[in-house]
Amino acid sequence: MSLSVGIATSPTNELLDGLNHLLPQLSSSAPPLTMEDLEQLLTADSVTLLVAENEGVLVGTLTLIVFPIPTGIRAWIEDVVVDKDTRGLGVGAALTTAAVDVAASHGVRTVDLTSRPSRVAANALYVKLGFEPRETNVYRFKIED
Repeated sequence: MSLSVGIATSPTNELLDGLNHLLPQLSSSAPPLTMEDLEQLLTADSVTLLVAENEGVLVGTLTLIVFPIPTGIRAWIEDVVVDKDTRGLGVGAALTTAAVDVAASHGVRTVDLTSRPSRVAANALYVKLGFEPRETNVYRFKIED
């Protein structure tokens, strides 16, 4: 495997197609992205979209959100997905490590993420990389359309 991790900066058809291939592996309810969605994502000041490629093919992605709050600059990792055919080959670790490096370059002191308990391999990876479980509750308020 010839893995490279970088930051997506340009909305291309190849990137859009690759993301739309990966997203159903993350969420069965997420609608396909449009080019407008991708442009909005890539131009958001708080968002860094990291992509992992193997020989020019998108095999994973991670979204890093960096934002200021009154107690400091925080970072959150969201929507980590690795193509099912390349899981277990270090893609998730490479993406997460790159995200932590990007967060650190912004002066962030902690990086948070959530992962469903059913994602056993992902949870083991995060612990292996130094993430620690927190004593907290996560709540969601659903805004109806």
